[in-house]
Amino acid sequence: MHDTICAIATPFGVGGIAVIRISGKNAFSLVSRHCEPKAKQSSTVVDCFGRASLAMTERKAQFCEFHNNGELIDEVVVTYFKTPKSYTGEDVVEISCHGSTYVQQKILQILIENGCRLANAGEFTQRAFLNGKMDLSQAEAVADLIHSQSEGSHRLAIEQLRGGFSEKIKQLRQELIDFTALLELELDFSEEDVEFADREKLLELLQRIKVEIQTLSDSFKLGNALKNGIPVAIVGKPNVGKSTLLNALLNEEKAIVSEIPGTTRDTIEDTLNIRGTLFRFIDTAGLRESSDTIENIGIERTKKTIEKAQIVIVVDEAKGERQKAKAKETLCLSPFALRPNQQIIHVINKIDSIPNFTNSSNEIPISAKNGIGIEKLIDKLLELASEQKVSDRTLVSNLRHYEALNRALIFITSSENALESGISADLVAIDIRGALHHLGEITGEISADDVLGAVFSRFCIGK
Repeated sequence: MHDTICAIATPFGVGGIAVIRISGKNAFSLVSRHCEPKAKQSSTVVDCFGRASLAMTERKAQFCEFHNNGELIDEVVVTYFKTPKSYTGEDVVEISCHGSTYVQQKILQILIENGCRLANAGEFTQRAFLNGKMDLSQAEAVADLIHSQSEGSHRLAIEQLRGGFSEKIKQLRQELIDFTALLELELDFSEEDVEFADREKLLELLQRIKVEIQTLSDSFKLGNALKNGIPVAIVGKPNVGKSTLLNALLNEEKAIVSEIPGTTRDTIEDTLNIRGTLFRFIDTAGLRESSDTIENIGIERTKKTIEKAQIVIVVDEAKGERQKAKAKETLCLSPFALRPNQQIIHVINKIDSIPNFTNSSNEIPISAKNGIGIEKLIDKLLELASEQKVSDRTLVSNLRHYEALNRALIFITSSENALESGISADLVAIDIRGALHHLGEITGEISADDVLGAVFSRFCIGK
């Protein structure tokens, strides 16, 4: 981590400009060898050959020519960030050049030939973490912010980047550390039979922290949905138009549409950003009794999909009065499928096939084939999605954080039980240290190299 690294920080391809980022103790000296100020000021430093050398003010952009062995490569804008007031905490120089792929690669090649190393994925942010510019949770938020696709995922990433979640974890951890220190102190005076830690207050603390960790853990379902898309299952009997509805919502032929019952035998899904809210639509196999082994596998997957979905669109087809009188079967979303607070939307499809069709007030009439009623369905989806957005509470959206919270919860529960049973302080302290370890994993106060490798491998090169 002591060498100087460089990488293209903008997406690959041709554009108006590209940004090349350099970080490390030699960043400025490497760039200054090749950059000459375009406009020579009275304060410009001139070397022994009469050339203007780069004498930059930190955090101020300067228009320069980038040369190599007397050859002009490009006119660039150079910005210098002096340690420690930079993204990585090291000296950082950013070169904004023209977006030609040749120019980008040429400048990068020159830097590498002069002592730079090409950065690994996420290495700039990793250095920011190791240099104390942010904790591990905030570093992960950088990747989430880059990949955010909706208003919800953007808000979650911003909140985490600002440190709200980190501060909550650090506060809980510090309270545990303070009491653990008292328990550890008792062990030093074990022969004198003294208690420094008030057992009742410690039990109250553990119970309160348990509730707070459980609340954070429970928020993962909503946080993950806002980050990756609210899961919406489209269910119904065969041939009611589920696949046609999916295609209408996505505005593309994603699913095969056929009059043959049982065409959809597996779940088909895709995401769609609707007015800033990300939905993950899942078309499912038709629910019916079948002797087909493969179709039954698809039906079982449908049941599991319904259980996991936050919104379920139940599709039926329009029927005339005579058909209604004859129909005895209705789609049964049995107790195996439904969860408390699960949102259900009832949709009647193929209304174009029934003249003067009438429906009940709790159903949305549509013709997926002709696009009739789709906007009304979308409005209903957005209405239900808005009810799930919570702006005044901390939401967990990262699977690693969720798993660490659950492991910490096990140790907190164990220490709570041990305390109630009157078990000795040293055994209680062991459980509390286990909880501290897993809470520390979230912010990176305790981190193994393999965890860091897994976290930063998700980043693009140049960030």
